[in-house]
Amino acid sequence: MIPKATERSAPILDATAPVRKGEHLPVDRLARYLAAHRPEWKAPLAVEQFPGGHSNLTYLLRVGDNELVLRRPPFGNQVRSAHDMGREFRVLSRLSGVYELAPTPYLYCEDESVIGAPFYLMERRRGVVLRGTVPDGLEFRPSTARRLARAFVANFARLHALDYAAAGLGDLGRPDGYVERQLKGWSERYARARTHDWPEIDRVIAWLLDQRPPPSGAALIHNDYKYDNILLDPHDLTRLRAVFDWEMSTLGDPLMDLGTTLAYWVEAGDAERLALRGGGPTTLPGNPTRRELVALYGELSGRDVSAFPFYYVFGLFKNAVIGQQIYYRYARGFTRDERFARMHLSVELAGRMAARAIETAEF
Repeated sequence: MIPKATERSAPILDATAPVRKGEHLPVDRLARYLAAHRPEWKAPLAVEQFPGGHSNLTYLLRVGDNELVLRRPPFGNQVRSAHDMGREFRVLSRLSGVYELAPTPYLYCEDESVIGAPFYLMERRRGVVLRGTVPDGLEFRPSTARRLARAFVANFARLHALDYAAAGLGDLGRPDGYVERQLKGWSERYARARTHDWPEIDRVIAWLLDQRPPPSGAALIHNDYKYDNILLDPHDLTRLRAVFDWEMSTLGDPLMDLGTTLAYWVEAGDAERLALRGGGPTTLPGNPTRRELVALYGELSGRDVSAFPFYYVFGLFKNAVIGQQIYYRYARGFTRDERFARMHLSVELAGRMAARAIETAEF
């Protein structure tokens, strides 16, 4: 629990901000659409934006007494399959009935004349999101960090054990050949979005293709599971209230999913990453190392994690490609978001870290 001195203060909830320049929605058209499709939403409309995230854009709509969350693809999106709003809506429609941490979706719109892109609306949930740092006013003791990490991994193992067929998600993907398709697909995305020559990434691609392990099973995987995609109870930071950003979820190899998560897990000793990105919740005392996180997942899931360096290298490579795609949009003028101006440095760093992991077999 948060110490009593903190509990007496107002909870530090995930907050919205004014909409960023170049990412505004056509409020009048959107208000007319809402009123026509859901009469209870016929009221003055106010729009704010959730400031986090580097991919799909997330807005808060206030319609009278109602609060709705709108998700749309990024401006300048060149990879439509990676930002399929209809698919994400279908996933949440089925998943929210069997997994209480998935927000309930309300409405999907494929008519691009409304806001310029497909979008969907879902419920708003309130809580704390741990992004770059712990919000001011919340104490994050080592004991809290340890218990949160265990809850985070336990929920991951639970998600991978979910009966996806019974949930109506058996048609979400093709688990057979998943690893091979992922390596091919992410390599092709990198080639299409390339702006610099990073020799380390070329070496990483060749190594991954040569070192493919046998399949480790099939599961519903999130593909972007990390602290800033989960919502926490402000009065107990070790209790999850929601899991967000299901845009890349599919059926596939759960260890590939864990590899992506591990690539985001910055340790206190990661000098280069700390210099580029700053500290974060995972660097604070009490957090497990990446190796301890993998061991905990193996314990809670019962899966064999002995081949894990491969999955960690893949996670770093995938993060490099995602960063490259984002930087490509910025470099080509498709987005004006200045957060992306130095994204190419993260791409280079991820490539170096992956190459080092190959050389040392460490993660």
